[in-house]
Amino acid sequence: MSALTLLANTDCHINAGCAFPAPGLHSFQFKPIFTVGGLEFTKPMLIAIICMVIVVGFFWSAFSKPKLVPGKLQLVGEIGYNFIAKSIAGDVIGKKGKKYVPFLMSIFFFVWIMNIMAIIPLAQFPSTSRFAFPVALALLVFVTYMFLTFKTHGLKGGVKNLVWIDGLPKPLVPLIVLLEFIQNVITRPFTLAVRLWANMFAGHMLIVMFSAAAWYLVTPSFLAAVAGGSFLLAVGMTAFEVLIQFLQAYIFTLLAAIYISGALEEAH
Repeated sequence: MSALTLLANTDCHINAGCAFPAPGLHSFQFKPIFTVGGLEFTKPMLIAIICMVIVVGFFWSAFSKPKLVPGKLQLVGEIGYNFIAKSIAGDVIGKKGKKYVPFLMSIFFFVWIMNIMAIIPLAQFPSTSRFAFPVALALLVFVTYMFLTFKTHGLKGGVKNLVWIDGLPKPLVPLIVLLEFIQNVITRPFTLAVRLWANMFAGHMLIVMFSAAAWYLVTPSFLAAVAGGSFLLAVGMTAFEVLIQFLQAYIFTLLAAIYISGALEEAH
């Protein structure tokens, strides 16, 4: 639920004798737009589809008819491509990274646009603050990581790549193998999803909290100044969220590139 939606649904102010309508988990729940065969289609799903259409539509328009002297749209697309190709794929994966630029670009811009929806009027909600979306994206990265690991090294080499470290004292081998398995097979996809979800969840919650507090404290008394301060904090948090939205998309994509690089490398 966006901050504006929360405020529109209540006339509660401090001088009206009602309790503060604190945002919570219910602020992330939406009534279904429609239901098909028991599947509820909600606002976060709609936003995710819109973001997908935006990303696909933009790059299709930018590169469908490329020109030697690029137009504005193609120029912006090339800047985005070069950013991912050089700053992430090239620096992390190396020469083999060019092959994975389309995959990494898709992840970065899809996550970034979904994050940006938190501050877009009418949308005002980041789909990535619903845990299912980061989980789906993390599983996509994890499946790619596993596929490349075993495709590159085979079954035996792939297992060795995931859990084995050369040169260990024999008494430590079982412990290290277990820890490497937990880290590479369990912890990586979990933390990849949680990192993105937790940051977007917390950021949206703070914006809604300060916005609701500003509305609740609006009164002719001295509390009007406090309401103004809460409103300024909401504005400041929104501006800060713009940076966080980009950073979370960048970190998610960077980690995906690190996992791909690890899958292509020889065992430890």
